[in-house]
Amino acid sequence: MAQLFGIGDKVVYPMHGAGVIEAIEEREVLGDRKQYYVMRMPIGEMKVMIPISSAEDVGLREVIDEAGIRKVFDILQGEETRMSTNWNRRFRANMEKIKSGDIFEVAEVVRNLAIRDREKGLSTGERKMLETARQILVSELVLAQEVSPDQVEHRLAELFA
Repeated sequence: MAQLFGIGDKVVYPMHGAGVIEAIEEREVLGDRKQYYVMRMPIGEMKVMIPISSAEDVGLREVIDEAGIRKVFDILQGEETRMSTNWNRRFRANMEKIKSGDIFEVAEVVRNLAIRDREKGLSTGERKMLETARQILVSELVLAQEVSPDQVEHRLAELFA
């Protein structure tokens, strides 16, 4: 199995956020020996192990570059996209965007829910979704820009003030 990434690479694991590959280890799980990426997440100092063989299937990808960072902030400053007024449909559509692992779709969810929160307030479920999407977004921006989580949070707070 060819390795897509090496130690020190900054990668994004959809639904979990961005981290740095700290090691590549072989482990036996349920009698099956596999190689794993050991990824350290900058927020919460959590470690995640991802089987190298399924890294592509789960959507593991590199952290965005400078152009990607600019595009994220353009999206965050953009207009709210029309969302379903049906809570359930809106929730499912946003969840799909978060699960996609596409940072631009995650940024859209953060922007739309932040605007909705300011204008109408959010349900508990959508508030939790906003927090999740925000954390995923922040984790990638922290690694992409090489800044602290506080700096990214501060910039987001300014955008949505």
